[in-house]
Amino acid sequence: MLGYGDPVADAIGLLRPRTVVGPSIRATGEWALRFDSFPHVRIGGLVRGSCWLTLDGQEPVLLREGDTFLMGNPPAYELASSPGADGHAAQAAWDAGADDGVVTVGPQSHDDLYLCAGHIAFDDENAGILTDLLPPLVIVRATDPQGMRLGQLIDLLATEVGIAAAGGPLVENHLAQILLVHMLRAHAAQSARPTGWLSALNSDGIGAAIRAVHADVAHPWSLRELAHISHMSRSAFAASFKEHVGVPPLEYVTQWRMSLARDVLARDSVSISELAWSSGYLSESAFSTAFRRVVGSSPAQFRKAARRSRRADETADTAVGDDTGVQLTDAHDDVDRDEAGFEEVSAAGRHA
Repeated sequence: MLGYGDPVADAIGLLRPRTVVGPSIRATGEWALRFDSFPHVRIGGLVRGSCWLTLDGQEPVLLREGDTFLMGNPPAYELASSPGADGHAAQAAWDAGADDGVVTVGPQSHDDLYLCAGHIAFDDENAGILTDLLPPLVIVRATDPQGMRLGQLIDLLATEVGIAAAGGPLVENHLAQILLVHMLRAHAAQSARPTGWLSALNSDGIGAAIRAVHADVAHPWSLRELAHISHMSRSAFAASFKEHVGVPPLEYVTQWRMSLARDVLARDSVSISELAWSSGYLSESAFSTAFRRVVGSSPAQFRKAARRSRRADETADTAVGDDTGVQLTDAHDDVDRDEAGFEEVSAAGRHA
C-alpha cells in the first residue's frame, strides 16, 4: 500500500515535520518582541494573559487567554503588550538566554502573560503541500467549538516545557504535531471552502471523495465512481472539485500518486516495478510516462539524482564529524527508521 490511507497522514508523512518548541514567553508590563519572517509554520497559544499579534502589512489582532494561533510562512511580525509598544528583536532575547525553555520579559517576580509557541519546519521539496494552502494567520478562539481541546493541548505543551523531564523533547515534538493536526481541522471548519487536500477535512461530498482516494491510491478511480461517492452528478462533481481543490479530480489522483512515488524513490525503498503496481499502474512503462509528465524526469533518473544527493549529504556529515571528533546523528537516522517502518506497513498491506 502506498501512503497511509488518510489525507492528513499522507501529507504529514511527505512533509517530515521537524519541531522546535519554545522558547516560551513570560512577560509583564509594557513590552514588544519583533520576529523575523520564518518559512513553514509557527504555532502557539496563550496559557495566561493577552497580547497583540501584528503581521507586517496587517492590522493588529488581540490574542486572549486560551486562544491558539498558527502562521503559515509568516512574514515578520510582532508580539506586544499593546500596539505601538517599544519593541526589541526577539532573537536578542533568545540569545540572552532562556531559563528552562522560557524567556522572561520584564520583572521576574510575576508575569501577566505566558505564551507557549514553537516552529515546525518541513522537507523543503514538499513544504508547499501544506504552506501553499494556509493563510498567513489562523486563530482559534477559546470560545470556538474546538478551542477547549486546543487550549488543553497548549497547556500540556507548556507543562512539558516547564518541567524539563526525561523524554521531554519527544513528548513536545508529538504534542506540537498533534496540535498542528487539530489546528488544520479547526481551520477547515472555519473556512467555507478549504482548498486542496484540506477539503478532505470537511464532511461534504468533495471531502468524502478525497478521503476515498487516499484510502486506496492504487484503485483505478474513475470520474463516475468518485461522483457516486460524493452523491453528485459527474458534471457537478467535476466542477465543484476543481473549484474546491484547484485541479480536476483525476489530475488530483495522479498528482498525489506521484507525490507519494517521489517520496518512495527518494528513500530508495522499493523497485520501480513494485512502485508502479502500488501506485495503481498496470505496467512500469505507464507509470514512468505519468511520472515524467508530472515530475519532469523518469523514475530511474529521479532515483539516481536522489542517490547522488544523499551520498553528498552523507559525505558532508562525515567531514563535519571528522573535524569535530563527534559522531553525528541527524535527520537521516529518522528517515532510515521511517523507511523501515514504511516497508513493513507496505508489506503488511500487500499480504492482507
